[in-house]
Amino acid sequence: MNLESGPEIEDFRREVAEFLDTAPTDAIREAGRKTTSVFAPFDEVMEWHGILHRKGWAAPEWPVEHGGTGWTAEQRFVFAEEYCKRDLPPLLPNGLKMIGPLLIDLGTEEQKRRHLPGILAGEDYWTQGYSEPGAGSDLASLTCAAVPDGDDYVINGSKIWTTLAHRANRMFMLVRTSGAGKKQQGITFLLLDRVDLPGMEIRPIVGLDGFPEQCEVFFDDVRVPQSGRVGAENDGWTVAKHLLRYERGGSMQSPWLHRFVRMIRAAAGERTSPFGGTLAGDPVFQRDLGELEADVASVEHLERLAVSGHPIAADFAFPSLNKTIGSELIQRLTSLMARVSGLEGLALQLRALEVGAGDDPLSDGFDLVAMPYYLNSRATSIYAGTNEVQRDLIARSLTNR
Repeated sequence: MNLESGPEIEDFRREVAEFLDTAPTDAIREAGRKTTSVFAPFDEVMEWHGILHRKGWAAPEWPVEHGGTGWTAEQRFVFAEEYCKRDLPPLLPNGLKMIGPLLIDLGTEEQKRRHLPGILAGEDYWTQGYSEPGAGSDLASLTCAAVPDGDDYVINGSKIWTTLAHRANRMFMLVRTSGAGKKQQGITFLLLDRVDLPGMEIRPIVGLDGFPEQCEVFFDDVRVPQSGRVGAENDGWTVAKHLLRYERGGSMQSPWLHRFVRMIRAAAGERTSPFGGTLAGDPVFQRDLGELEADVASVEHLERLAVSGHPIAADFAFPSLNKTIGSELIQRLTSLMARVSGLEGLALQLRALEVGAGDDPLSDGFDLVAMPYYLNSRATSIYAGTNEVQRDLIARSLTNR
């Protein structure tokens, strides 16, 4: 099940490398260097999304009939490797990795015609309205209510941790449409064509890294058409679980994890160890980085099996396994980044992190992003379902066999 290289795949690698070396603007490259979370600087990454779309490369995993590339598993892996080698900004996942694949699988033909082109082209950004102040890891406890009224639903309630809602023009969300039965049974999945509807209010939240990536969203008698419902009324939990398989296991993490390893090793080669020589030559540091690199190699092997068609990809537990291992590795890697950066990374340099601001960092680019990346990555074991929840799902999967 290993992916093998040959003359054709090497020709493809050269084609990808040439495009990725020439197509991005300086601002897009700067955005990649200054990315400190899953979500890259918004304006530049959406511009880059458009460039990739015009090339036909925005959605390698999508079916060809909906705008996908038709690449083999080997080609998709090569593209991800070459992409990450160049520190380019990752495309925003909510559209291409989440709601797009969900609509391809479960949307009506009208919903596909209406929404997939904008997602593919990078013209629309979809924010995710799931969590609430009292319903995070226990998502089924949500109370944001949608009451049928003619052809519409009338929504009242709130959502929180709604990523980049202040930059979005679309939203997909879960609402409570019934209080009968188990709490999972009264949830409905809705698409909102706009996030500036009468009665909606969006309040950005400044995170630990100093940026307003997350938001609160409030609904006060907000009317939305029932035609935006995906699946049946009160069956949104089934739809949400389908989407979460994409959110938790729908992308290849190992090329990005290798990027962290490369960044850390390069920076350590320029730092002095307290015991003399460079930090990269310190035996304790070598041990710690080596352990992480070995774990990243294990994730890569697992992902190569999955994209090659191994049965593990169809296993119910695989998305939870992939999410748990990957998120904890990101936390360990960014912790090592902060350790390498040391005191040089403690200064909060928000202006220097802004693309196009022109402010030079106090030391270098690694120190500029190390601490914001560390702070932001604390959330990786919480979002998309906490890792404790994922371990429970994995255990249930094993005990049910």
